[in-house]
Amino acid sequence: MPYIPFTDEQKVLANTVDLEQFLRMRGERLERAGGSYKLIYTDGAGRHDSIMIHGSKWFDHKRQVGGGAIKFMQDFYGMDFQQAVQELLGVSVSPISHTSREYMPKEEKKPFVLPEKNKDMHRVYAYLMKNRFIRADVITHFAKAGTLFEDAKYHNAVFVGVDENGTPRQASKRSTTTMGKTVKLTCECSDTKYSFSHFGTTEKLFVFEAPIDMLSFITMFKGDWKQHSYIAMNGVYESAVLHALEQHNNLREIYLCTDNDEGGIDGYERIRDILKEKGYDTIYRITPHNKDWNEDLKARNGQLPKPAEPHKRKDLYYRTVSCLEYHKCRPYELNEQLRIAFQNGQTRRIAEYALAGSAFFMRVKDESQGFGSLQNKLRQQYRAYSDKGKMEAKARDMTSKYKEVMRDLRQTARTYEQSLSTAKLLYELADCSVKLCTEEGFSQPQQEIYEDESQEMSMDLGYG
Repeated sequence: MPYIPFTDEQKVLANTVDLEQFLRMRGERLERAGGSYKLIYTDGAGRHDSIMIHGSKWFDHKRQVGGGAIKFMQDFYGMDFQQAVQELLGVSVSPISHTSREYMPKEEKKPFVLPEKNKDMHRVYAYLMKNRFIRADVITHFAKAGTLFEDAKYHNAVFVGVDENGTPRQASKRSTTTMGKTVKLTCECSDTKYSFSHFGTTEKLFVFEAPIDMLSFITMFKGDWKQHSYIAMNGVYESAVLHALEQHNNLREIYLCTDNDEGGIDGYERIRDILKEKGYDTIYRITPHNKDWNEDLKARNGQLPKPAEPHKRKDLYYRTVSCLEYHKCRPYELNEQLRIAFQNGQTRRIAEYALAGSAFFMRVKDESQGFGSLQNKLRQQYRAYSDKGKMEAKARDMTSKYKEVMRDLRQTARTYEQSLSTAKLLYELADCSVKLCTEEGFSQPQQEIYEDESQEMSMDLGYG
């Protein structure tokens, strides 16, 4: 596309396009979530709903990235800056002076209000006990606490999150009918710092994706369950977990009990990384045998459960790394080897040359062993939750890193520090290349790979 010299006004206008309206015009599927919208889409890795849209802003909770409309077009559709601005301006009709934030009337914030309670909980008890196999005494505990009730209008199960004073701040609804489409909604104006939970006195906090997972876990591993703490995230969003840890200083052992599927695996790794950054180091993963904890509970009661789902992208990345072959690095040939591989579109060969080159410039004694260590490092540092970009974006990333490496390789002499810097660039090129290989491989059938989690926990949780 030829260069278009957009004015500053046009750039601001493009970046402030209402994404909700824009995406609906493009035929994208959006679901309301409180005062925002969830973008629902499917790719080679399955169904995704981690991107939240609010006006011209967006945020991907899985990848922990976000921004304005221009960045969304670049990130989600793989467009360059010129394409993104032109596309957005194609649907923008209002002049900048009419949309400037300082002239926009402020939207009055509505108060959070719980749905009207039904006079009894007959349908909720029947649904949770007969269809979900939750124990009656567990249901009763939360009903008496006021954090679980049946709404009067639709007879949904309503799970309530309360603040430190016991005031309701958040609620989610779940339909109790077994016919038709399942309804899962977050009540309007909910404060996402709070969620359905129970807080005990020990150091243990068990974190779940959904309230029914939490109730299922308590039902299966009941013991003296009330002494521990539990929270449901309503997905894989960490805000309620972080707030709970801030408010309860006794919580030091964190057990992430997310689902045994792609979303749950990504959620576990992403939230674990966030918690480690905040100084929490006693973090474990407890994985259901089947897809989620309620499926495990169903299996215990003779029902056929939904099986666990492997993480296809993560498995394929691991497989690609394992298949990399070592080629002894000859530094005077490396530049030409990379150039030919790049011109021929040999992405995996670029990764092999780059990783071998990285081992060479690290100045290790055994370069072959160093190559193997770097393979392990690629596996350990890979985060599938942040590897969701489109093919075009990954190709641009690899091309950009390739050009950076080729400029660096022009040096004829290096200090030790410069040599390590070159090794780092080559390692990053290998990583970009493997990610592109992984994306390319999604169109081909792959053998499933299963790996052990180093910190998976057994079911012996010290309940006595």
